[in-house]
Order: sequence, then structure tokens, then C-alpha cells
Amino acid sequence: MNTLFEQALHSLPLVAILRGITPTESVDVARALTEEAWQLLEVPLNSPAPLDSIAAMRQACPQALVGAGTVLTAQDVREVHAAGGQLIIAPNFSPTVAAQARAMGLLYIPGVATPSEAFAALEAGAHALKLFPAEMITPVVVKALRAVLPATVRLFPVGGIGTGNMAAYRQAGASGFGIGSSLYKPGMTAAQVRAQAQAFAAAWRQG
Repeated sequence: MNTLFEQALHSLPLVAILRGITPTESVDVARALTEEAWQLLEVPLNSPAPLDSIAAMRQACPQALVGAGTVLTAQDVREVHAAGGQLIIAPNFSPTVAAQARAMGLLYIPGVATPSEAFAALEAGAHALKLFPAEMITPVVVKALRAVLPATVRLFPVGGIGTGNMAAYRQAGASGFGIGSSLYKPGMTAAQVRAQAQAFAAAWRQG
């Protein structure tokens, strides 16, 4: 799975955060995203029937890495794994979530905001770090974190990221981004999501 993760990051290191998506719309949105080279798809667990959406998206888009966000407990990890999820993404670092994800061979991307959290997460086996909320983790902070973290660590600012501020974060050392409401809001059509996906992909490539 690490190879798939590397391939996804090489293709387009942007995570689609589909908070609020429903199972009936999940497949059309997932196909629109993957057709625009988005390979990392996250369904937060506080969405309607998130496990059903994850299962449907995995079946429809086998080339993508699909998983859950807002994963807070070891039981959440087990349920995501049973649904076919491959990614475990959280707003925080939890040693128990990290251990369960590692035991099940899932990719784990915890949320961190400080060097202490970052190093603890890496020691627990995190595959990348979600810098959250990015509204309080400015490019200056990212640069400071990058100066002390191993150069190979992937840093993904999440929260308040738009096409206009991606370049500053990249210059500071961001490896990619998680994109939420700027990409998808409940009620958007697959065509609308595709248009937003194209805009973000273009902003990344121009950067």
C-alpha cells in the first residue's frame, strides 16, 4: 500500500475531503475526482453513512486510495478496514488509533500542530502528517517545522486551503494539501466538484 501511496502523491498530492457526502452521490463524485488525477479520497466519519460511501467508492475506483477522516477510536479503524478503507486520517494524534491502523496495515495520517505531536506521531508509525488547523499553522510555522523534521516526512496543511494560498505553503515546505469545503460541499453535483478539482490541480501544477 505504501507503493500506491507514493504513486498517488506523485500523480497529485491532494486529499479530497468529502465531508457530508452521501452513498448515493459518492460514486459519481469519486469518479469525477479520479478522472482529474485525484487519487486520495477521504470520507469523514461524521458524514451520513460514511462506511457505505467508502465501500462504494472503493469498488467504483479501485485505482484510488479511499479511506476515512475524523477517525477517533480503534473501533473506528476496525470499521473502516471492514468497509475496505485504506486511509486513516484524523484531526489529532492518538497512540491507540495509530497502533490499530498499523496492525491492520492501513495508511495513517494524524493531525498535529506542534513539534512534540509531530515526532510522537512519526514514532508511532504515521505515514504523513496533517497540519491542522492550517488557519493557525501559517507558512512561517510550516517552514519552522520543516527545519526540524526529517526531510522525507510528508506535510499536508489542512483547513482554509484555497488555490490562492497553496504557493506560499509549498514554498515553506508543504508536500501536499487536504482540500475540504473549497472542493466539495453537500449538495454539489459531480460536475461542480470536477470543476473545483481541475482548478486545484492546475494551481498545484503551476506552483
